[in-house]
Amino acid sequence: MSQQLAYVIITPYSLHKSRTGGILSRLISRTGLDLAAARMFAPSAELVQKYSEAIVSANDPQDRKIQEMIRDYILKNLSPDAKTGSRRRVMMLLFRGEDAVRKVRSVVGNLGPERRGGETIRDTYGDLIYDDNGSVRYFEPAVLAAPNAEEADIKLKLWAKYSDTDGGLLENVNAYPLGETPQRTLVLIKPDNFRFATGRPGNVIDFFSRTGLYIVAIKVHRMSVSEASEFYGPVREVLRTKLKDVVAGKSKTALEKEFGFPIPEATAKQLGDLLGPIFGDNQFDNIVRFMAGRSPSECPPAEHDQPGSEKCIALVYEGIGAVAKIRDVLGPTDPSKAPPGSIRREFGSSIMVNAAHASDAPESATRELGIVKPADNNFRRVAEQFYGKL
Repeated sequence: MSQQLAYVIITPYSLHKSRTGGILSRLISRTGLDLAAARMFAPSAELVQKYSEAIVSANDPQDRKIQEMIRDYILKNLSPDAKTGSRRRVMMLLFRGEDAVRKVRSVVGNLGPERRGGETIRDTYGDLIYDDNGSVRYFEPAVLAAPNAEEADIKLKLWAKYSDTDGGLLENVNAYPLGETPQRTLVLIKPDNFRFATGRPGNVIDFFSRTGLYIVAIKVHRMSVSEASEFYGPVREVLRTKLKDVVAGKSKTALEKEFGFPIPEATAKQLGDLLGPIFGDNQFDNIVRFMAGRSPSECPPAEHDQPGSEKCIALVYEGIGAVAKIRDVLGPTDPSKAPPGSIRREFGSSIMVNAAHASDAPESATRELGIVKPADNNFRRVAEQFYGKL
């Protein structure tokens, strides 16, 4: 079967209720598809209108009443607020693989008043409640997805066309108390979460939901060697200096074992001063290789700026005290020293393979956002690679 693109839109209500992680976890682990792109949108009235008009279709196998109910939901809940004009947040996830639309649809589930055990996303997070007269009293689909490949293509092309104007790093979509200034901070869900189709990326995001912060940008990213080298550049000199004592101690132990006589402390220090920076550079290369797939020495200079082979998810969280709140849930760099209930304690295995990165200060967040560029539109890029120029 040929490759397909399938989309899932996480609704404003699901985002508000911090259900993003649970939804993403199910989609990745149960479909086995490649999460090819992700983008936050604050849809304009024009995009919402066009999307709603495409919902009721003769090609949609769902009952027409269900189609009309979804159309009306979109117009009411995705349109800018009628009183304030403020736009609402939605998250677009783009999956790629064989039979992608059917696989996504099977995990999303259908709409109906009967709960069927919580197997699908809509069983767990959606609601459709009728009153005694058979009229809909409450409806929340949790996510929006196309019923078949033809409808997926139509709607994906529409969202891709608006992805520059209506999507990216969202501005002015969250309200804060007067006098409060929100922060923005970067989170990277690291490559160790993507070795195989697992719910871990969603589980990590679910942990971060405890902060009460807002996601204002998301991007599936493959770091180039140049980006990884710049991103972790401040760590390099720290490693070169910090590892001198480690190398001195290990060298002293190894030489004494090998030759059978004591090594003076001064000699061990000299060995540390000589070999520590070399070992630090080696560890830095390992970090770059972990994030980009190759170290600088393994990558021809002409390829340093090309996307790497390792996948991560870049997220921008916004809110009051965002940096500290995210770092508190993440835990310290060394998972063995992280407290119970922290992300790195639950998912990390070493100082490098520790599940996620988060900016450690507002200044670091600004620098790191400039490198990762979460507003970059790889959603449209993936769509155009599949469909051609839109």
